[in-house]
Amino acid sequence: MPETPCKSQLETFPNPSPQREFSIEIVCPEFTSLCPKTGQPDFGTLTFLYTPKDSCVELKSLKLYLQAFRDVGSFYEAVVNRILEDFTSVCKPVRCTLTGSFTPRGGITTKVVAVFPFIPMSK
Repeated sequence: MPETPCKSQLETFPNPSPQREFSIEIVCPEFTSLCPKTGQPDFGTLTFLYTPKDSCVELKSLKLYLQAFRDVGSFYEAVVNRILEDFTSVCKPVRCTLTGSFTPRGGITTKVVAVFPFIPMSK
C-alpha cells in the first residue's frame, strides 16, 4: 500500500445501468487519520452518497485508498474535502455528498458534509 493517499488508487467499473439515475450509498465505519495538532488518531465514519454517471467506484480500491489516510495528519474539514475531490475527479458522478462523522474528542462531536457539484452560497 502506498505511504500516502493518491487518487490513482481509486478504480472504477462501468455503470451497469447508465440509462437510469440511481444512488449508491457507501458507509465506511472505520476511517482513521491523525490529528495534525496532537498526532493522536481520529476515528470516524465516512458516508458517500452518489449518483453515478458513466462509472462506479470499485470498493476494494476505495478501502485501500481510505486506509492510506491512517498516517496522514489532517483536520476533519480538509480530509473530507480532499477525499470528495479525489473521488469525484476519478468517478465523475452526477452528484455526490460525503459526510464525515467523527467520534467525540474532548466532549465534542464533529460532522463535516461536503457536496459535489459545489453550489456557492448566495450572499
